[in-house]
Amino acid sequence: MTTTAQVLGSEGRKAQPDHLGHVIFITAAAAMGGFLFGYDSSVINGAVEAIRGRYDIGSAALAQVVAIALIGSAIGAATAGRIADRIGRIRVMQIAAVLFTVSAVGSAVPFALWDLAMWRVLGGIGIGMASVIGPAYIAEVAPPAYRGRLASFQQAAIVIGIAVSQLVNYAILNLADGDQRGKIAGLEAWQWMLGVMVVPAVVYGVLSFVIPESPRYLISVGRIDRAKEVLKEVEGKTVDLDVRAGEIEQAMRSEHKSTFKDLLGGRFGLLPVVWIGVGLSVFQQLVGINVAFYYSSTLWQSVGVDPSSSFFYSFTTSIINILGTVIAMVFVDKIGRKPLALIGSVGMTISLALVAWAFSADLVDGKLPHGQGVVALVAAHAFVLFFALSWGVVVWVLLGEMFPNKIRAAGLGVAASAQWIANWAITASFPSLSDWNLSGTYILYTAFALLSIPFILKWVPETKGKALEEMG
Repeated sequence: MTTTAQVLGSEGRKAQPDHLGHVIFITAAAAMGGFLFGYDSSVINGAVEAIRGRYDIGSAALAQVVAIALIGSAIGAATAGRIADRIGRIRVMQIAAVLFTVSAVGSAVPFALWDLAMWRVLGGIGIGMASVIGPAYIAEVAPPAYRGRLASFQQAAIVIGIAVSQLVNYAILNLADGDQRGKIAGLEAWQWMLGVMVVPAVVYGVLSFVIPESPRYLISVGRIDRAKEVLKEVEGKTVDLDVRAGEIEQAMRSEHKSTFKDLLGGRFGLLPVVWIGVGLSVFQQLVGINVAFYYSSTLWQSVGVDPSSSFFYSFTTSIINILGTVIAMVFVDKIGRKPLALIGSVGMTISLALVAWAFSADLVDGKLPHGQGVVALVAAHAFVLFFALSWGVVVWVLLGEMFPNKIRAAGLGVAASAQWIANWAITASFPSLSDWNLSGTYILYTAFALLSIPFILKWVPETKGKALEEMG
C-alpha cells in the first residue's frame, strides 16, 4: 500500500482539528481492527485443551490447528495493501469484518477438525488485513500534529483485545463450572469462547460504515471534493484545503513504489538494513512471546494448576502486557529505541532462565513444588512485562523508521513476512517441544533472548530524533 505523504506544508503540520473528539472516534473505530487482531490471536488459548480432547488429537496436529491461522495472516497481510489501493481502505475493513464474523461462527460450530482449521485460516486472513489496514488508515487520516499519539491506538487496541479475550474466556469457563467442554445452552464452553468474537467483529463492521474514507485514497481515484471534505473534518477549517490536497497529490506522484528488486545488492543477497529488519522481526518471535498468549492455559495446567486458575493467570498476563505497552509508549521517544530494546532483552533473558529452572523441577502429585511454582509464575509475568515495554513496541517503531524512503514499503513487507513465518514456527513447534522437555524449550527461548543483546549492540541503528529522510 502507498504510504502517508512525507511532504507536508507548514499549515498541515500546525493544523488543529476543530473536533478532536471526532478524530479520536475515527481513529478508535479503525483501531477496532487491532482489537480483533489481538482478540482472535489470543482467544484460541482457552480452547486448546478442549479441542485436543474433542477430536482426540496429538500435540503435532493440535499445533497445526492453532498455528494455521498464521498462514491466513500472511496471506491477508500480503494482499491487503494492493486491495486497499484498488477498492479503498474502508472496503478492506469491511471485508476483514466479514471474515472475522464468518470465522467466529464457523469456529463455534465446526463439523470436524478440518473445517475448524479452515475457519481459522479465514480469521487469519482477517487478522493479516487488519494488521496492515489499521495503521495505514490511521496514518492517512490523523492530523500531522497528533499522528504519533493516534498511531499508538493500534498497538493499544491489540493488547486490549488480548486481555479482553482472556477475561471472556475466564468468564465462560466459570459459567461451565471450570470445564472447557462443559455445556452452556447446548454448546461446549470452548465453542462459546471462539464464537463470542462475533460481537466485536460486527461492531467493527458497523463502525466502518460511519467513518470517512482516507483522503489519500479519495485523491488517488479523482474524488478531490470529497477528499477536501474529509481533510476539513479531520484537520480543521483553517487549513487551506486546496494546498493540502495539492500536497498529497504531488507527494503521491513523486513516491517511488519499492519492489523486491530494490532490496537486493548486499553481501548475502539482501541489503544489510533489510537483514537487520528481518533479524528484529525474527528475534521478536523466537523468544517465545506468543506461547504466553496461545498456550498459557495449557502451560499452567501441564504443571498442575487447575483450569480456572490457569485462565486467571492468562488474564493477569494480558494486563501485564497492557502495562508494559504503556511504559514503552511513554519512554520510546525519551530514552531511545536501542536502550529500551536492551533493557527488554536483559530482562527477558533473566526471566526466561528462571522459568526454565522452575520447570526443570520434578512434579509432586502432578504439580510443581511450591517454591518453583511461585518462581515460574512471577518470572513468566516478568518476561511478558519486559517484552511489552521493549520489543513489543520498539520493533514496530524501528521497522517504520529505519528503512530509506526508497525501499521502506518493500523492506517492511519482507520484515513482516519474516515475522509471520517465525510466529508460525514457534506456535507450531511448542506443543511437541513441551512434550519433549518443557524446561529445555524455555532454555531455547532464553538462548534467543541472550543472542538478541549482541544483535542490538552491533547492528541495530538508533533512529530516535532522526527524520525519515536521513535514513540511508
